[in-house]
Amino acid sequence: MSWITLIIETDAAHAEILSDALLEQGALSVDIHDAAADTADEQMLFGEPGEPSGEIWQHAEISALFNENADINKILRYVAHIAQSDQQLNYRTERIEEQDWVRLTQSQFGPIQISPRLWIVPTWHQFPDSAAINLILDPGLAFGTGSHPTTQLCLRWLDQNLQPGSNVVDYGCGSGILAIAALKLGARHVAGIDIDPQAIKASEENALRNQCDPSKFDFTATQSTTPQDFQSQEQADIVVANILANPLILLAPLLSQIVRPHGHIVLSGILKEQAEEVRDTYQRWFNMSIDGEQEGWVLLTGSKR
Repeated sequence: MSWITLIIETDAAHAEILSDALLEQGALSVDIHDAAADTADEQMLFGEPGEPSGEIWQHAEISALFNENADINKILRYVAHIAQSDQQLNYRTERIEEQDWVRLTQSQFGPIQISPRLWIVPTWHQFPDSAAINLILDPGLAFGTGSHPTTQLCLRWLDQNLQPGSNVVDYGCGSGILAIAALKLGARHVAGIDIDPQAIKASEENALRNQCDPSKFDFTATQSTTPQDFQSQEQADIVVANILANPLILLAPLLSQIVRPHGHIVLSGILKEQAEEVRDTYQRWFNMSIDGEQEGWVLLTGSKR
């Protein structure tokens, strides 16, 4: 069995219209992406939760997957009619043959070395260093595979600074990778918090897969950003939050309450140009500084006064 991918070049004004038209014509999936991706002309788009930007790449490509017997010429005539564009559609097709998709997906994810003693290893790989601290983690529905710079910045900080016996809160725990790393590095207890119940489920499963002691971790789903709702939360030696700049600013009063006096706040998911605003927000409670930078992302850390 094989499939046909129809790839159409378009602009921001027509991208969504064409995407809907392709779905109406029986596309199994449709993807809109930057036609200049991985080139000097790539257009970077960044969004924040709760801030609909509505942005689409000015020079976009739409990839639509069809069954091999689809009438591509008929589909193109329909799409051109819907778009009501005077310009002729610029398109190409590619054939996709049946493959071992599981093996192909797995081949894209290999072990990641975070530090000399800390690795992230998918379940289908052998440990590159059996003497190291190996975090067993597969790609899943929750954010945090260890490949993103923001996650790596947090992991390196924990590796270098976490003291055995520390009490840690991972706010926005995602896959649980930071919480699990903290436990493996000697934390006494870790509380993981996320707004997504799926993330909580993934965190619990990943912690057990890594043979973490269930008495030492607690993952909780919450929608609250109100400090009063966390009065029962034991103050932590370290609070780490790898989210995005705007949520971090919103959460500042809450996260500052969770950190004990002289404890540490570790913030990531922050672009370099956003760092000053986030730092100034937390400076009210912490002595803040930039502690790392990778691929345009920064890590902010602070000690509570």
